This record gives sequence, C-alpha cells and structure tokens, in this order.
Amino acid sequence: MSASKSKTKKKNNAKRPGFMKGIVLFLIGILLVLGLILKASLWKDYPVKGQKQLLAISNGETYSGFIDRLAKENHVSFPIILKLYQRIMIHDTMKAGVYEIPQGMSIRAVLDMISNAENAQMNRILVIEGTTFKQLIEALKKDDLVTKEVVNLPTDQLLKELNIPFNHPEGLFAPDTYFFAKGETDRKILTDLYQRQMKALDQAWEKRASDLPYQNKYEALIMASIIEKETSLDSELEQVSGVFVRRLKIGMRLQTDPTVIYGMGENYKGNITRQDLRTSTPYNTYTMAGLPPTPIALPSKKAIEASMHPDNSQNLYFVATGNGGHKFSSSLQDHNKAVQEYLSVLRSKNKE
Repeated sequence: MSASKSKTKKKNNAKRPGFMKGIVLFLIGILLVLGLILKASLWKDYPVKGQKQLLAISNGETYSGFIDRLAKENHVSFPIILKLYQRIMIHDTMKAGVYEIPQGMSIRAVLDMISNAENAQMNRILVIEGTTFKQLIEALKKDDLVTKEVVNLPTDQLLKELNIPFNHPEGLFAPDTYFFAKGETDRKILTDLYQRQMKALDQAWEKRASDLPYQNKYEALIMASIIEKETSLDSELEQVSGVFVRRLKIGMRLQTDPTVIYGMGENYKGNITRQDLRTSTPYNTYTMAGLPPTPIALPSKKAIEASMHPDNSQNLYFVATGNGGHKFSSSLQDHNKAVQEYLSVLRSKNKE
C-alpha cells in the first residue's frame, strides 16, 4: 500500500467517529423533541380544578371533537398526536356518562377511561327545550346507563306507574341537563323531571300577571310549549307570549305552525302544505279557536314564566326575518309588509 493511500485511510478513520457521533447526537435530539411533544400532549395533566373534577360526555360526542375542544382551550399543544394515539390504541368510541378525573391524571389516561362506560361515575341526561315527550322516552330507551322499568309501557300505564294525575304526558317533564347515578331507573329520572316541571309551573303561576286568559295553570303550560316552539331567542319569549295572549283575549285564532305539526304526528315530513293548514285536527290552530288540548313540547322554565308575563305591546303578528329572530307587528298591513321582506331575504339567499 502506498504511503498516500495509508494517509487517506487514516484521515477517513479519524473522521468516522466524529461523523457517527454527530448522527447519534442528531437522533438523540429527535428523540428528545418527540419526548417533549408526547409529554405536551399524551402525558400532560388533564386540567383539573381542585382535587378532582367531573367530565360529562354526551351521546354522540366524538374523540375528534373532544380533542379539538381541548386544543381550542389551550390544554394541549399537539392535538394530532392525541388523534393518532386514539386511532391506533383505542379501538372504541367515547361512551356517554360523567367521569371523575383526579388531579394529576394524564390526558392519555382520560382518553382511555372515557372509552369504557363502566368507568363512568354518573350519567348525564340532556333534555332539550322544545323536544317532545316521545323524544325524551326514546333517549332514555337508548341510554345504556339507565335501568329500564317504565319506558316500554303504554303511555297511560306509564303515567299511572309514576302517579302522575294527567291523561297526556306532553309538557309535564322539565327540560335541562341532569346528572344521575349510573344505573338509575327511568322511573326515578322521569319522576324527578316531572316534579321539577310542576314546581316551576306552580312558582310561575303564583307570580303570574293579572288578567291572563287562562282558566288554569295547565293552560299556561300549553301556552308555554307553543312559545318554546316559536322562538329560540330568550329575548323574544315575552313578545311571542304577548301576541298569543292578546289573540286569545280578542277571540283571534292562534294560527301557529308548531301546533299543526304536532297534530300531524307521523304524517309530518318536514313541510306544511296549504292542505295541512286546512285539515282539522285538535291541534290545528288555523281551523280551531283557542288553545290546543295539551302542550305540544317540553317547555323550559323561561318559557313557562313568559307565558305568565306577556309583554305590554299591541302586537298581534310576527314573522321570521330570515336573518335570525322575528319581526313583530300590531297591524295586518305592517305584518304583510314584514312577510314580503322575509320572502325577499329568502329569495336573495337562494340566489347565492
């Protein structure tokens, strides 16, 4: 071997340890970065106020949505890592329920825990304002954490079992978010919702405005259910109440679509036709005067209070604006103008 080749080989051998050292340091750096990322995501403590905290998971919630919410609230820095972990390591969906999270529990451990309903400490029952009794019963039937005792009974037997002195169940149960022990019976849940609704009704009736056109508080509950279905804005509740209360006082028909829809039952397919408005049912307030025979939904406490405290305007009409909310009018002429404005808004949106 020539002297020059020998020197080159020695130089290469001298460079190799430094080169290898650089690779090792580079890999170590990558591992450290990955470790920091994992610590900032999977092994980061779940945000808990105090020694422990309850986490409520609703039916239909997804891991993706849950992780996005954590990221939006700045509780995790690398949501993609959590989503990858969930897809690879958790082969199930989130289970509805209320879970107890102690201080110091990692986000990874929380993700694991909420995939098993057996880990739930309590059950979260969401009863949305304006839903019907039928929808409430279906939700209880589908909830695996509810012990079934009465929900599969015919309605008349169910009411008898719950000692409820009404012939029709609609409107009698308070909408809200409730927490019950895992395995609680449907009997206990429905009884609780009924008692809460009756308490809200009794309290509102005692403080009601004077000169209301109701023969009893049940009629006020019927009105509250109509108000609930007509607007989703709290600021409009008393205005809607005022329109319908004044109509009752002067003998004017309520002419409210939600009552027609309720009376159509399973025949309602998403739209009301002119024929539907002309077809008489006990709930068609276009063809019959006064209130329908029962509530048409589960009204909130706010809607019940609004039914007892209508506004003091002279409005007899209202129509949607097309941009959220309603336009209220005291004369038919102004109302017709508001209707045309609404139709114009719809036409403009359809062209977009």
